[in-house]
Amino acid sequence: MEQVAAVAGTISERLNAVVERAVVALLVVLVLMVWLGVLVRYVIPLPITFTEEASRYLMIWMALLAVSCGIARREHIGVTLLFDKLPRRAARTLLLVLDVIAFAFFGLLFVYGVGFAVGGATQFTMIYQIPKTIPFASVPVAAALACIQLALVACRDQVRARVEPGVDRAAGE
Repeated sequence: MEQVAAVAGTISERLNAVVERAVVALLVVLVLMVWLGVLVRYVIPLPITFTEEASRYLMIWMALLAVSCGIARREHIGVTLLFDKLPRRAARTLLLVLDVIAFAFFGLLFVYGVGFAVGGATQFTMIYQIPKTIPFASVPVAAALACIQLALVACRDQVRARVEPGVDRAAGE
């Protein structure tokens, strides 16, 4: 069982490293795009209009992908005071219940997000005239990554909490 938890932890870390790099790349492009938009609006009056739309979609992709990074590191919003006060077994059970609820939420978000993205195939963006499926796909992609990370960290943390007495139950470390 400990080996399964170690493998789950390794997969989670590797997947998170890839997603973090993607988020950083999107952030760099987003910052450059915003700077270009400011530059052409206030400094060099050029007829460049695509920066606002590109920035909007980059920000959405970046923010939604970052959700799985927070889950992988157990840095998403939570109150750890409750975990610290509970006995170890109760804290582990509560963490599992919260992980199952979050998994159900992101699973539903994935299902409805796929329908939302597919529905965007007949709509087109204002400037680029690309199907809105591309920006709308951020929802199911992010939800799927969140579900995968939740399953991996839940496996890792449940076994760790059972085996290691000094494990911080809320952070998984």
